[in-house]
Amino acid sequence: MNLIHTAFEPAGSGPYPAIVALHGWGANAFDLLALAPYLASGRLLMLCPQGPLELNGDLAQSYSWFPLQSGMAVEATALKAAAELVQSFIDEALRRYPIDTRRVALMGFSQGGVMAYALAIARPERFAAIAALSSWFPDALAQGAGLSGARIDLPALVAHGTADHLVAIEYARESIRRLRALGLSPDYREYACGHEISQPGLYDLSDFLAANLLNAASG
Repeated sequence: MNLIHTAFEPAGSGPYPAIVALHGWGANAFDLLALAPYLASGRLLMLCPQGPLELNGDLAQSYSWFPLQSGMAVEATALKAAAELVQSFIDEALRRYPIDTRRVALMGFSQGGVMAYALAIARPERFAAIAALSSWFPDALAQGAGLSGARIDLPALVAHGTADHLVAIEYARESIRRLRALGLSPDYREYACGHEISQPGLYDLSDFLAANLLNAASG
C-alpha cells in the first residue's frame, strides 16, 4: 500500500465497519492504534496510516502530513497533495481489508483532524462520519480549497480541551462556525484538559462512532 500503516481487526468475520485514524504532527502510525479496543467495544476495524513527511531533529519516528506554518496556517497545495495520498490509501485499503464500504469513518487528532476535514469535504459521499479531535479548520479549506460547492450532510464530532496550549480552544469554536456554513450540524464537546483525548472524551468518541457505524442503518 502507498502509506505505512498499522491495523486493528476485530474478532469475528467481516466485512467490518471501519475507522481511518489520522495522527497529529510529530506522531506516527502507532499513535492512535491503542484506542481501537476501547472504541465501540473493539468492534471496529481501525487503520492508522503514517504521514509521508519525516521530521528532522530530536523527534525519533516522528512524521507529519504537511508542513506547519505560523498561526496554524496551511498551504493549500500541500494539504491537497496529502489528502490525495490518503484517498489513494483508502482505495487500496478497501480492496485489501474486509471493510463495509458503507460504514467508514474518519478520525483525526490535531493535524490529522485537518486531514480528516479535507478528505470529508472532497469526498463526503464515501464516509459515514467524521471526528476531529484537538484540531482546527484552516483558512485554506474555508476559502474553498478542494470544495465542490455542494452542501455536506455528514455526522460530525468536534472535541477539544479548554486548556489546550498547542491548538487553542478558539480554533475549535471557529471550526464549528465553518462546518455549519458547509451545512453540517456537528456535535461539539469541550473538556477540561489539554492537547489530548481525555477519558470523558474517549467515552463520547466511542458512543459517537458506535451510533454512526454500528447502530445506524447501513442501507
